[in-house]
Amino acid sequence: MSEREETPSGVQDNLRRVTELLHKHELVENLVQRQQGPRQELVENLVHKLHFVELQKLLDALHPADIAYILETLPLEQRLTVWDLVKAEREGEILLEVSDAVRETLIAHMDERELVAATEQLDTDEIADLAPDLPREVIQDVFRSLSPEEREQLRSAMSYPEGTVGALMDFDMISIRDDVTVEVVLRYLRRLDEMPELTDQLFVVDHAGRLEGLLPVNKLLVTDPETAVATVMRRELVKFHPDEKAQDAAQAFERYDLVSAPVAGGDGRLIGRVTVNAVMDYIREETDSDMLSAAGLREDEDLFASVWKSVRNRWTWLAINLVTAFIASRVIGAFEDSIAKLVALAALMPIVAGISGNSGNQTITMIVRALALGQISAVNARKLFAKEIGVSALNGLIWGSVVGLFAFLIYHSWQLGAVMTGAMVLSLSVAAVMGVTIPLVLQKLGRDPAVGSSVLITAITDSGGFFIFLGLATIFLV
Repeated sequence: MSEREETPSGVQDNLRRVTELLHKHELVENLVQRQQGPRQELVENLVHKLHFVELQKLLDALHPADIAYILETLPLEQRLTVWDLVKAEREGEILLEVSDAVRETLIAHMDERELVAATEQLDTDEIADLAPDLPREVIQDVFRSLSPEEREQLRSAMSYPEGTVGALMDFDMISIRDDVTVEVVLRYLRRLDEMPELTDQLFVVDHAGRLEGLLPVNKLLVTDPETAVATVMRRELVKFHPDEKAQDAAQAFERYDLVSAPVAGGDGRLIGRVTVNAVMDYIREETDSDMLSAAGLREDEDLFASVWKSVRNRWTWLAINLVTAFIASRVIGAFEDSIAKLVALAALMPIVAGISGNSGNQTITMIVRALALGQISAVNARKLFAKEIGVSALNGLIWGSVVGLFAFLIYHSWQLGAVMTGAMVLSLSVAAVMGVTIPLVLQKLGRDPAVGSSVLITAITDSGGFFIFLGLATIFLV
């Protein structure tokens, strides 16, 4: 089994070792503090070092991403204890790996000098990623410590908004001229201390720095050294503009199995590159954001955040849910007389609302995914609309018949069974219409289609399902 395959269980083992050492330290420290005597302070110092030496050795051997995972799973007090044991030169890498919420707690625990030292260890594109979470004074100190070239790169990286290719771009790349030979390129590469990570190809530029093509590393190694780069380079390439959407770049990486791709400005000059690890981080963050948004959460929440902070993060959609629940209750209240005359309605109406809500959420999930992949356009939107209504109407007829038969067998009323079937067909059709409409309208308004869509569809299908079923029952049965 490869090291990569062993990583998940290895991370869990390391987390278990860290928590065990922290627990042992807390137990022994509590025991020592209960003891009174002239040597209590000396004993406390020895106890403090007893487990922390072993813990620090463990942390020193771990990858920054593994340390970030451990920090995210620890309560705040233990998290800060572990953070204090991390070597200063590794803090910047770990801050990049942890979630935004956990990063906030770690930065709040550090003084300005520590933050500057941690940030100075990073590349300019990494500093730009961290910059929004750092105090202004820290960014100014870091900026003064950079070379003129690095300052310009940092300005460029920080100028691109989140969600663009420029925000994913890094400047650690190798570019070569198109008028040199392969032998010249090989001699140049041998003088480097190391090649940038994920260098699967070299970017070929002309005298003015304009991107001309790509030279794959595997082709470089098997080509006659006397061959000119312009002869063997690949002119067909996938390149990005820094203002393009990061989502489009992610789709291109998946479609063409890219490891890296160049980023060029409007004048064709090579600016930087995007690598698959940056794209994977973007996809993971977007996936996490969509999951939170679907549940009505406003932002990433620290698992061990304070009660008040968690309440503030969650209250918005709970308040909206409360309003919609009141609306649903008033819909039911409008048919109190019908329910009083036919008690079976009270037992059956949650079935209609529940099934239509589930169907609506299925439709919304499909539409949000299609929007994210760029598969919906003005040309096919109408066909998609008709298709989803057809699917829901057929599902309503099939499952409505099942529920109608159930109602007939229980209550011995074919009229009640027919009303259940009709209510299911209409409710699922309404769920389909709203399941398509809600995300499309949100996108049209410039909002994230995933934000709160499931909350809205549930509210609409509940009220609509109750109204349709009780309305039909009032017309035909009461």
